[in-house]
Amino acid sequence: MVGQVRSRICYSIKSMEGNQQKVEANILVLGAENVGKSALTVRFLTRRFIGEYGDIESIYSHADQIDGRDICFNIWDSLCQQNGEESERISDRQLQWADGYILAYSICDRASFNVVQQQVQCIRQAKQKLASTAPIIIVGNKRDLQHLRTVSSEEGRLLALSADCGYFEVSAAETYHSVLMVFHQLFVLVREARAFKKGNAGFKGIVRSMSAVFGRKWTD
Repeated sequence: MVGQVRSRICYSIKSMEGNQQKVEANILVLGAENVGKSALTVRFLTRRFIGEYGDIESIYSHADQIDGRDICFNIWDSLCQQNGEESERISDRQLQWADGYILAYSICDRASFNVVQQQVQCIRQAKQKLASTAPIIIVGNKRDLQHLRTVSSEEGRLLALSADCGYFEVSAAETYHSVLMVFHQLFVLVREARAFKKGNAGFKGIVRSMSAVFGRKWTD
């Protein structure tokens, strides 16, 4: 399957009126085929639900406001591989681009849940290699189809807990607010991860300075 990536990216930081700054967050949406990745994304972007989409991979830009701060969400709605074992694959380009991840599965499709489990492991391994702190939120979609459920809420929560991820169950078809909460919560986690990384870098800089002044080796 060949997908088209249509980029509409805003700059990392833009000057706003009143000397405010617009903060950017790159969000990568992953998951198996037909779990509602595009429906989740478009619901957040437009408040509308659209049930069917073509095989097009897109990057959208969306201006929003959280806690009175202007935010630019760049959302990469990824195209799932259909090669079975390749369905959990995440490219190096995606891993390096993302500030945070939404991993979506359908509560009616256990195979899609298995894909998310594999993607969690893939991201965790990559985060160690890249020294990344990008957070993950796992989303069980299609909550409106309870009668077809094959993955329990407890399984989703346990996976998120074991992998130190956020977790939501939503219905992109029925509600906008729950989808909004997913993206806003992920931004909060991205902001916290950036603050932690910045603070950690500052501490290491202090250690290096002290080492230079006192002529001794300080360990992290």
